[in-house]
Amino acid sequence: MTTQEHTAAMFSNSSKSSSSQEQENALLRARPVRLLLLDVDGVLSDGRISYGTDGLELKSFHTQDGFGLRLLRQSGIAAGIITGRGSEAVRRRAAELKLSHLYENAADKLVLFEEILRQEGLQPEQCAYMGDDWMDLPLLRRVGLAAAPANAVAAVKERVHFVTQRNGGDGAVRELCDLLLKAQGLYDQLLLQFDR
Repeated sequence: MTTQEHTAAMFSNSSKSSSSQEQENALLRARPVRLLLLDVDGVLSDGRISYGTDGLELKSFHTQDGFGLRLLRQSGIAAGIITGRGSEAVRRRAAELKLSHLYENAADKLVLFEEILRQEGLQPEQCAYMGDDWMDLPLLRRVGLAAAPANAVAAVKERVHFVTQRNGGDGAVRELCDLLLKAQGLYDQLLLQFDR
């Protein structure tokens, strides 16, 4: 299966029914992206919040998401987190993944996004964001490529350019990473490094 066929299959099987025009639109929007920003709860994690016996918040993260973010970094596409909550687990995961940006306890994600644009010298169309709930909508409406995991609320899925097949915390971020790499012609070359 070629990269184009695989990308088309990703869209056709997505929980948001996509026409070929919508598929092409998402691919076009993915081409100039130089920065991927992510929410955490419901995107990098499954959205559940658990507490250990010591009172610390526990979260689980998917290794495929982490590898996808590593591939982006290797390809010159930065990644970061803007989340409404803060936790040691998120700080640790961001450090492990060597993310360029980490903003926790974000009351207004759009203000932080504008700050990141200034810092990085980027335009909104050079950024992608994945969110899953209403508080993500202002930022989703501002970026060049707006994405949501399959478990996002309906109002979000109806307003984004790309909806993954997988849920947050279960490989949704990897799907978005793969889309970016395929749209920019980087996927096959990266795969060859492992498929020898």
